[in-house]
Amino acid sequence: MTDGCPLFAKEQFKALVIGSHGALGSAFVDAFRSDPHCTFVETVSRHSGSGFDLLNAQSICDQAILSSSLGPFEIIVDATGALEIDGVGPEKSLNSLEPEQLSKAFWVNAIGPALVLRHFAPLLAKSGSVYAKLSARVGSISDNKKGGWYGYRASKAALNMMLQTAAIELQRKNTNLRVVALQPGTVRSQLSQPFVGSQTHLLEPQDSVLGMLTALKNLPVKPGAQFIDYQGNEIPW
Repeated sequence: MTDGCPLFAKEQFKALVIGSHGALGSAFVDAFRSDPHCTFVETVSRHSGSGFDLLNAQSICDQAILSSSLGPFEIIVDATGALEIDGVGPEKSLNSLEPEQLSKAFWVNAIGPALVLRHFAPLLAKSGSVYAKLSARVGSISDNKKGGWYGYRASKAALNMMLQTAAIELQRKNTNLRVVALQPGTVRSQLSQPFVGSQTHLLEPQDSVLGMLTALKNLPVKPGAQFIDYQGNEIPW
C-alpha cells in the first residue's frame, strides 16, 4: 500500500505471506514492504529453504513454529494454490475424472491450506487482524453456470467451507478477526497462462494485489468468513 493510510486501526503492523514465491504472493510481499506502516514481512514458500511443503503436514507445523517467534502478525495472507497440477489442467467432463488427480487438487487447494490455517491462525494478533486466503470465483456453487473444471471448482468450494467454519470458531476468541476468501481476478501469471486463451483483459499481479489490499482495508468486521473479489465486491458462496 502506498497511499499513506494504514491497513489496520493501529499505526504499525506485521505481515506474513505464505506462497511468497508465486506471482501474487511476491506482489503481496512487495506491497507490504512498500507500506510505511508495515514494520516486518515474514515470507514462506517451498523455495525458502525451510522445508515447507503444502503436501507435507509436518512441514506446515514446523514452519508455523519457526514463524511464531517473529509474530504476532496483524495480517496473514495464504497465496498458495494451483490450477494445473503435475502438468494436468482442470477436467472438462465427468469422463476425465481420475481419483489421483482429484486427490491432488484437494490436497493443494483445500487440505493443505486448511492445515496452514490450523497452524498459523494462532500467530495472528489478538485484535483487528486479518486472515486472507486466495480462493476463486469458480469455487462459488451458486455462481457456477458453465460446469467443468471439476476438481478445481470442488476443491475451492471445500476451501471456502473450511474458511467459514474456522472463522466461526476463531471469532469466539477474537471478535475483530476478519477471515476472507479473496478472488484476485484473472491475473497474468504462469498459473493462468495456459487457460486465458484470447482473453486480453488480464490484471498485472501488482494491480490485483493493490485492489485486494484496498478491499481488505475497507472490509467491515462481520460474523463468519467473507468472500470478495479484488474490487471489494461480495461473491455468493
